[in-house]
Amino acid sequence: MAYDEKLAARVRGVLEGKMGDGKMSVREQKMFGGLVFMLHGNMACGIHGTELIVRVGRDNFDNALSLPHARPFDLTGRPMRGFVFVSPQGIAADSALSTWIARGITHAQSLPPK
Repeated sequence: MAYDEKLAARVRGVLEGKMGDGKMSVREQKMFGGLVFMLHGNMACGIHGTELIVRVGRDNFDNALSLPHARPFDLTGRPMRGFVFVSPQGIAADSALSTWIARGITHAQSLPPK
C-alpha cells in the first residue's frame, strides 16, 4: 500500500520543528507497506495509506485508544499492542498531528538507541 505523500510532508514539517535543537536523529524507512520515522533507531510514528501510525508504548496504549479517531494498529488480524492508527479526521488540524507525533517521540526517546 502506498502512503499519503501530503501527510508525509506534514509529518516531516512537524519533525523538523521538533529537531531544532539538533538532539534528535530522525531517519525515514519503508515499513508496514508505508513509511515510518525512526528516532535513534526506534520507530516514533509512520504513515500507512492516509492514516498515521503512532508508537505510544504498552503503558500508554489504553489511554491512546480512548482518544477520538484512534484504533489499534492491526495489519494482520493481530493488533500490535503499543501502536495505534489515527484516522485522517484525527490529524486534520496541524496541532492534532503535532500532538500525536509528540506522543511517538516521547515513547521513542524512552527507549535505548539502536
